[in-house]
Amino acid sequence: MAKIPRSLILTVNWCTCGPNLRLQSPVLLGVQCLVSNSIKMWTTGVPVETAARRQIEQVARLPFIFRHVAVMPDVHVGMGSTVGCVIPTKGAIIPAAVGVDIGCGMMALRTSLTSQQLPESLAPLRHAIEEAIPHGRSHNGGRGDVGAWDWDHIPADVMAVWHNYLHGGQTLAAGLRQLHQKHRALEKSNDLNHLGTLGTGNHFIELCLDEADRCWLMLHSGSRGIGNRIGGYFIERAKELMLRRRETLPSPDLAWLPQGTPLFDDYVAAVGWAQAYALANREVMMQRLLGLLQQQLGPFHIDEQAVNCHHNYVAMEHHFGTDVWVTRKGALRAGKGEMGIIPGSMGSRSYIVRGRGHAAAFCSCSHGAGRLMSRGEARRRFSLADHRQATQGVECRQDREVLDETPAAYKDIDQVMAAQSDLVEIVHTLKQVVCVKG
Repeated sequence: MAKIPRSLILTVNWCTCGPNLRLQSPVLLGVQCLVSNSIKMWTTGVPVETAARRQIEQVARLPFIFRHVAVMPDVHVGMGSTVGCVIPTKGAIIPAAVGVDIGCGMMALRTSLTSQQLPESLAPLRHAIEEAIPHGRSHNGGRGDVGAWDWDHIPADVMAVWHNYLHGGQTLAAGLRQLHQKHRALEKSNDLNHLGTLGTGNHFIELCLDEADRCWLMLHSGSRGIGNRIGGYFIERAKELMLRRRETLPSPDLAWLPQGTPLFDDYVAAVGWAQAYALANREVMMQRLLGLLQQQLGPFHIDEQAVNCHHNYVAMEHHFGTDVWVTRKGALRAGKGEMGIIPGSMGSRSYIVRGRGHAAAFCSCSHGAGRLMSRGEARRRFSLADHRQATQGVECRQDREVLDETPAAYKDIDQVMAAQSDLVEIVHTLKQVVCVKG
């Protein structure tokens, strides 16, 4: 099995706006501006839904927001708060703002392969990846995803990571046992059999070519079933707490956990574990992908630092002279000199970027193109013929199950990148040639 040298893995875990114009009324096309003293947006030339604006305003009015909410150009409606926003807080965390795919993020690395070394037909390679790395939707009422590991026959490399991946001096297995002891509701979850699996929705594995015709391996996934259970569990506990305290909320999904309470401490521990799990999950898949490609294509090497970064997470950071909790819900940390990954949709470009450390954005940038419409709307609006036309030149699925992921369901990635040119600089431009979707 191919190994990525630890020295090559860069883990990004976990600054003044352009013209400070004041909006007089809601508009569809965003501008880079100071909307109010508590909201700053990087959305020049990018559509922003009215419903997303309402969600942003609701979050910005919460009493524990530190300075302002920073809104990225891929912003769109989410549960409680928008996807594509950065929420700095003092003394509280909103579990629904972190979300249920805790630690969801990206991993990418560049290889010595070029397009000349790829087979003429890429379909067998895509099918081999789909066979090697479990992906797809969960069985209703079952324990695992379609193609996920059999609990009785977990691969040795997955088992090794489960027992040895360190987080805070503990293994993943030991950390989960502690969570189970405090919160029995977390016991009934997929954990070991989801480690090293892709999932579904917008999660993907891609082979891409950059501007120099070098082949990159890139994947997008998170903490899978166990992260979903942790997120959902603490969202409900936060709602119960708000009811007991008779707090008035603009939305039930904005229920928060106050710092200094046992529930807050338990959540921070659980979310930290899920973020470590998500990092490990991406590394396991990348190791398996490397091994498969070396079997299929012959020897090659990694020649550029791998990046493994979250874009759904919370971390304690230092901003404007103060230690604050920073929740990035569909946003990437982009501190000065830090490397990151901003993917486009199926059929469009993706970018390897270097952060500029923009203070007003809390050293952040977008996590992708951002949805332009809901999944249901995409299925209604586009045909398979539309999807095939939009993904020409990419070896990918072209069936109804992935129609909600068609490129036109997303914002224009080039407009998104233009809107955040003061947040990141582009280091590499990637175009996918193989895309595996869950």
